Amino acid sequence: MFDKVLYPTDFSDVSKKALEYIKKLKNAGTRKVIVLHVIDEREIEGVSQHAGRHFNVEQVEKERLEYTKKEIKAIEDNLKKTGFDVKVRIERGIPFTEILRVEEEERASLTVLGSHGKSLVKEMLLGSVSEKVIRKSSKPVLVIRR
Repeated sequence: MFDKVLYPTDFSDVSKKALEYIKKLKNAGTRKVIVLHVIDEREIEGVSQHAGRHFNVEQVEKERLEYTKKEIKAIEDNLKKTGFDVKVRIERGIPFTEILRVEEEERASLTVLGSHGKSLVKEMLLGSVSEKVIRKSSKPVLVIRR
């Protein structure tokens, strides 16, 4: 039924908890997991506007990408060890928009994500990514609480 799962992650504790639920779906017939991390372009642009001309956007983006690749590789290895076929995607944009786009592109049968990201303050100001995905997704969404 849920043979291809989309797993958007921001590497927060609750997204790591969601990973454990995905591993349990192996026995329910899930074969493939698309691991997605979205680099939020608004964060980088916001910091660069407030930091002044001494801020090196390219260096921050490079460091962020290196960190992302390291974290996502650990997730990929973990899922492969469990027996999943794994595809990794790193996108840049607005998280909920990219999640929905990738969900459609990959024809995911289920999206599994955490209820809250790394920053509660950010979520209060911008609205919850998981809430937007739930409201706008055309596929089932499993939200894992803290």
